[in-house]
Amino acid sequence: MISEHHILNIFGENVRKYRRLLNISQEELANKADLHRTYIGMIERAEKNITLVNIEKIANALEVKIENLLKISKDENKR
Repeated sequence: MISEHHILNIFGENVRKYRRLLNISQEELANKADLHRTYIGMIERAEKNITLVNIEKIANALEVKIENLLKISKDENKR
């Protein structure tokens, strides 16, 4: 079973990856998702256990499917 911290890390890394692919700041993502900028930072640093409602808001703002935010990267699979 994957630990809670590991899941939060995976999610946070994926949010950061897709945000950077869109070339937007944490503040821009927060505005698009109707969330606070510091909350986005905490998610990317795996400091927040996010709700399903906010996962959907972020996925919509990043224009990705929720499942993409939960996928383990290929590099992570090699560990």
